[in-house]
Amino acid sequence: MREWTLQKRTSKPGQPPSSSASKTRNQLAWNDFEIVLAIANAGSLSGASRALGVSHATVFRRLGDIERRLGVALFERSRTGYQPTLAGEELAETARIMDQAALAAERKVAGRDLKPSGEIWVTTTDSLLMGLLAPLFTQFRHIYPDILLDVAISNQLFNLTRREADVAVRPSNRPPENLIGRPLTTIRQAVYAHRSFGLAPGASIESLGGQPWIGAGPRLKDSEVDQWMDTNGLKSACVYRVDTLVGILSAIRSSMGLGILPCYLAEGYPDIVQLTDPIPELDYGLWFLMHPDLRGVVRIHALMDFLTDAIRKQEQRLAGPLLGS
Repeated sequence: MREWTLQKRTSKPGQPPSSSASKTRNQLAWNDFEIVLAIANAGSLSGASRALGVSHATVFRRLGDIERRLGVALFERSRTGYQPTLAGEELAETARIMDQAALAAERKVAGRDLKPSGEIWVTTTDSLLMGLLAPLFTQFRHIYPDILLDVAISNQLFNLTRREADVAVRPSNRPPENLIGRPLTTIRQAVYAHRSFGLAPGASIESLGGQPWIGAGPRLKDSEVDQWMDTNGLKSACVYRVDTLVGILSAIRSSMGLGILPCYLAEGYPDIVQLTDPIPELDYGLWFLMHPDLRGVVRIHALMDFLTDAIRKQEQRLAGPLLGS
């Protein structure tokens, strides 16, 4: 937590505050603003307690203390939740400004490295970690032993502006405009099935329409695959959906049905068969993304440069094999 205290000095430098001043002043610390902002954002004490990682009783007690010190009600209580009063909204807005300023300061200070050391928060997907990045991260650690990688696995792009992560290694054809990044390579995808289906490589998409299919769940946010399946009349053949590519791989290996996989993820599994050439409509870019304020951080540039070189050396593998070649 950032411990900001807003208070006026009522005594001379080097002297302790007088007892009368300590009794009358009602200064607010950052923690007070944080409580008000959390309640305003959540609209309830329970939501604020979850966001702050403290108990419901603690939030209730601290809000009461803040209101007593200020002598004003900050929220209107009702059965539907906590609605900020005018004073509460003003205090919450001030807290938002303070929070953004603190985050900006953190990002700028984090850029003052002198050597590649420290911690990097990386967010990526489970499929990329399993099929591509895990061995590369191991190699990186051997080269830069003073850098600690803290990896968060998620299909959601963490908020890099709020420092939920420092960098992201993500598949995307439309990376966020507020981030800066480097395109690493293109990843290609094809149709795969378990060998027990007895399907031969090179089959047409039309001939596969009578088979059961595995789709991408809505949380995977793979609109290209969803649109491709819809265009080819395969959505009605979908018998199973899952929200990770590793989950789709597992379902294919369990003979659940046919599915789309990145070629790099499917290789090395002799129990599944690539049925089509890579499908151009399903190509996507792989990006290294970061917030602009971190562009001068030595350790982050070390990771970006290493991954750029290592991944581009695997471009042919990530593009996938052509059937018959």
